Amino acid sequence: MKTIAVTSQDLRLDFNTAKAISDGTAKAVLGEATCMSWYDREQDREAPAHVSECRDDSCDTPGYIDYATSRGAELKIDIGEGAFVFCYRSLGDFSEQA
Repeated sequence: MKTIAVTSQDLRLDFNTAKAISDGTAKAVLGEATCMSWYDREQDREAPAHVSECRDDSCDTPGYIDYATSRGAELKIDIGEGAFVFCYRSLGDFSEQA
């Protein structure tokens, strides 16, 4: 999965602002895209919920990354060195499967 790192000097960057930045970046790279998963480090929240619960003895890859990758995500946007992470898949992929 391609990764784009976005740094911010804004120490008060909240989830909604990070998501807006990420959505715009994903659109510029992939065109129309959907966010498959995300992680908010400060709040220790992820979506889909509970995907980071280990299925086996090793949890080397965070669940939100594993979830998105296994469903065809092709772009990970990391904002603020892991403060927020969003994974995207092009909508074109979905429409081609219909």
